[in-house]
Amino acid sequence: MIQLTNITKTYRMGEVDICALCDVSLRVAPGDLIAIMGPSGSGKSTLMNVIGCLDRPTSGHYLFENKEISSMVDDDLAHVRNAKIGFVFQSFNLLSRFPAIKNVEMPLIYSGVPSRLRRERAIPVLEKVGLKERMFHTPGELSGGQQQRVAIARALVNNPPLLLADEPTGNLDSRSGAEILNIIVDLNKQGVTVMIVTHDKDVAARCKRTINLKDGWIVGDEATP
Repeated sequence: MIQLTNITKTYRMGEVDICALCDVSLRVAPGDLIAIMGPSGSGKSTLMNVIGCLDRPTSGHYLFENKEISSMVDDDLAHVRNAKIGFVFQSFNLLSRFPAIKNVEMPLIYSGVPSRLRRERAIPVLEKVGLKERMFHTPGELSGGQQQRVAIARALVNNPPLLLADEPTGNLDSRSGAEILNIIVDLNKQGVTVMIVTHDKDVAARCKRTINLKDGWIVGDEATP
């Protein structure tokens, strides 16, 4: 599904170039469930941003489903992000004024799905994450775990083959975090490829593979026992 070859991402800080990713090469197969770990500043989020087409590498090649991503124009990248990749963030990133169902429908609006069909597609996804009965509640009326479920439903509504989760349990209590992780693992069992940035060893232990980063370099890539 994904092939990164000699990916480098540098940022200019004054007169100094900072290497956030340094000559990273990586393959991700369909159905993988991968934890990405490393200390703060190791390049985890930068790697996810490159894979998620939110940021362009400074050099190197990125193939997604055998298509060269590195040279795509912005409109093509936006299509890949919306149709092929679901995003789940630590801070949920929900629109506070809108109920859960409207939040889940947002990617369908960007995809040009007619309004009469958006609800038909959004309701089953909310049901999948156990929130059908709360679909008309705004984020302020939902717990943190429920808000993250809405975020997962939003990420899945376009049926993307890849789910990228950046510290999805980081703002949750242990029980809610475990419930969210169970949902993500179940999605992987249903065929969704998942990559999770995490500091939590318990989260990594549920994954099939763990990639460790340090100072922008991959220093470990092993199957999880």
